[in-house]
Amino acid sequence: MLYSMTGYGRSEQTVGDKVFLVEVRSLNGKQFDLRLQLPSVLKPYEFDVRNILNEGLERGSVECIINIKQNGASKPVTINTDLLKAYYQSVVQVAKEINAETDHLLSAVLRLPEVVVNTTEVLNEEEWSQFQTVLKAAIQNLNEHRKEEGKVMEADLLQRVANIEVQQKAIAELEPLRRQKIRDGLKKVLEDNVGKENYDANRLEQELIYYIEKIDISEEKVRLKNHCDYFRTILSEKEKSKGKKLSFLLQEFGREINTTGSKAYDSEIQKCVVLMKDELEKAKEQVLNVL
Repeated sequence: MLYSMTGYGRSEQTVGDKVFLVEVRSLNGKQFDLRLQLPSVLKPYEFDVRNILNEGLERGSVECIINIKQNGASKPVTINTDLLKAYYQSVVQVAKEINAETDHLLSAVLRLPEVVVNTTEVLNEEEWSQFQTVLKAAIQNLNEHRKEEGKVMEADLLQRVANIEVQQKAIAELEPLRRQKIRDGLKKVLEDNVGKENYDANRLEQELIYYIEKIDISEEKVRLKNHCDYFRTILSEKEKSKGKKLSFLLQEFGREINTTGSKAYDSEIQKCVVLMKDELEKAKEQVLNVL
């Protein structure tokens, strides 16, 4: 089973007088790269939040937005009484000097900077435990999204590998004909240039055997077949993160296909090689988004 690196997850839960809301988005990325927005009450737990996200998502470019709202209750505040008195006395004195009204000065002074401040609040242990449940639910939601996308990607990759194997079978059928073409071609060149009776047929056969052995692609066919089988084995493994392993294996596909092309010396085989390369490039693009 494959998992995509892209996905979206959301979870919301009311706990006491608070509403916990977590949204997580993920895009493809080589490593785990996190952009985290969280309220001040969670600052002491930031390291733990990052670890939970890293453990649950493993890889990708991740954005996580966390909101904690008061559920219909007033936020606790503190009034700086010393500062309030100092402001008020100064304002009243100025008002008297300019004969201004002093009836509504208190409400104005209360709006001055740092007179009324929000009390610093931190989640207690029970709230932190409940918040972790909400965070993990959002991660699970995202991973379910990743899993659904992964099914489509897995089907596409299996088709790409099957298409490569189809071309490999076509090459296997063309290879005996290629050998005969090479033999006939060399004999014709010799006959046209030195005459049919003027060359050593036994020596020609020896040279042909040496030449054909050098361009033999039997090893490439075996290795490519093994790579295709191993690719399917990796897809069937239970581990979630497989993108890097599949990417490395596709590089090995490329080596065998390129070597086959360089040894082909046959236009029909070259056509098969081109088609194999096309399927390989499509598979590589798909694997870039595999977790």
